[in-house]
Amino acid sequence: MVQVSQAELVQGAIAGKAVSFPTDTVPALAIKPELAEQIFLLKQRPENKPLILMGASISDLLPFIDYTAPELEIWQQIFNKYLPGALTLVLPASSLVPPIINPTKSKTVGIRVPDHVIARQILKQTGVLATTSANISGQNSLTSMPEIAQVFPDVLVLEDSMLKLEDKIGSGLPSTIIHWKNQQWELLRQGSVTVK
Repeated sequence: MVQVSQAELVQGAIAGKAVSFPTDTVPALAIKPELAEQIFLLKQRPENKPLILMGASISDLLPFIDYTAPELEIWQQIFNKYLPGALTLVLPASSLVPPIINPTKSKTVGIRVPDHVIARQILKQTGVLATTSANISGQNSLTSMPEIAQVFPDVLVLEDSMLKLEDKIGSGLPSTIIHWKNQQWELLRQGSVTVK
């Protein structure tokens, strides 16, 4: 069981280790995008289920998406209204996205900026990370940091004492997922955010 300070977690992530920290939804399992295969192995996750890229801000995530100026203008309205927040946007992927992030034939990538101070502090220091919920694939999301440390003994897990009262573990609800397709938004999963 490895529960570490925020500084140790950041150093570990930069060094290429898998880490876990709370977000505004459920705790994340995260790693550098190019090492994402480790997440699939840790979670026993089917290879047809893409991971998402999480960043401290939209500007950190923009290099990973492919867009035209008019598209970016449309997307910006959603960014401004709902981010940071429990919303995952599935957008065209740029060549910077390692193929393992989305092993399906779709040339898309899910991106998200969590509405959680500690998560964003971590991401600001590590840069964009490939993420998913902290659980064995097909099982319920784990919601306490000690529980995550027990199930994933090789993962650096943020210790509870690092969490302030206002930064609890998260809502427990998954993020809403919307996909930009045929020049419009399509709802893939309804989560805690309702996009209007």
